[in-house]
Amino acid sequence: MQSKFPSRLLPYLLLSPSIVIVIVFLIIPSLQSLYLSFFRVSPFGDRLIYVAIDNFTNLLTPDYLNSFIVTVVFTGAVVVVGLVVCLALALAANQKVAGIGLYRTGLIWPYALSPAVAGTIWALVFDPSTGAFSYFISLASGAMPNWRTNGPFAVVVITLAATWKMVGYNVIFFLAGLQTIPRELIEAAEIDGAGPLKRFWNITFPLLSPMTLFLLIMNTLYGFFQVFGLIDVMTEGGPARATEVLVYKLYYDGFISLKTGYASAQSIVLFAFVAGLTLLQFRFAKRWVFYQ
Repeated sequence: MQSKFPSRLLPYLLLSPSIVIVIVFLIIPSLQSLYLSFFRVSPFGDRLIYVAIDNFTNLLTPDYLNSFIVTVVFTGAVVVVGLVVCLALALAANQKVAGIGLYRTGLIWPYALSPAVAGTIWALVFDPSTGAFSYFISLASGAMPNWRTNGPFAVVVITLAATWKMVGYNVIFFLAGLQTIPRELIEAAEIDGAGPLKRFWNITFPLLSPMTLFLLIMNTLYGFFQVFGLIDVMTEGGPARATEVLVYKLYYDGFISLKTGYASAQSIVLFAFVAGLTLLQFRFAKRWVFYQ
C-alpha cells in the first residue's frame, strides 16, 4: 500500500530548502561566473571590459596547461592509490577479531579533520628538519629530499596527504558494501575449493562494483575540487608551481592577482571538464558494474 502526502504542497515544501540552497550557492554563482568570463574586470570590480572569448583562449598558456597536467596526475594518483589501499583496509576491517571496533574508529577519524588541520599534520611530520617521517626516511635511505624545494617529491607528499584524508570516507562505504554481500556465496565458493584470491575477484569485487563506481566519482571530484585547503597549508602551489592544481590556480588568479574574468573562465572550464569526465565514467562503467 502506497503512502500519500496529506497535501500536494507538502513534498514541495520539504524539497524547497534543498532547492533554495542549490539555486543560491550553485546556479546563481555559476551563471555569474559565466557572465564575468566574457569580461576583463578591474581590480576594484567597478569596470567591465568586454573581451569576448579572450579569457578562454588565454587558458592555452603553458602555466594553465601545467596546472592541468599536475591536476590530472595528482587526481589519478589519489583515486588509484586511495581506492586500492582503502579496499584492502576495508577487507581487514570486515574481519571478526577482538577490538575491531577500535580499529574501524581509527580508520574513520582522519576524515573528520578539516583539510587545513590535515595539511598541518602532514607538513609537520614531513618537515625536512624536525619531521618524524623525514627522520626515518633519512635513516633508511641515507638522504632525505626536501619536499619544499623538490617539485616531484612535493607532489608525492601532497598525494599521500590527500589519500590519507579520504581514508575514512572510502573505508566507510567499502565496509558497508562488504557487509551487504551474502555470506552464503562466500561459503559456497569456499566449499567448492576457491581460494581467497579467487573468491575476491569472482564474488566480492564484482558485488562491490556499484560502490567502487560511486567512490571513483567522489574521489575524482575530491581531487579536482576539494584539495585547496590541503595544498594552501602545505605548499601554496609550490615549489615552482609543481603542486599548483587547477582549483588553487583559480584561487590565485581570482583573489591574489585579481583577474576576475580570467578566473571565471577557469571555473567554467573546470566545471565542464569534471562534469564531462563524470558522465564518461557513468557511460563506460555500465560494462563492469554489477547491480544484481
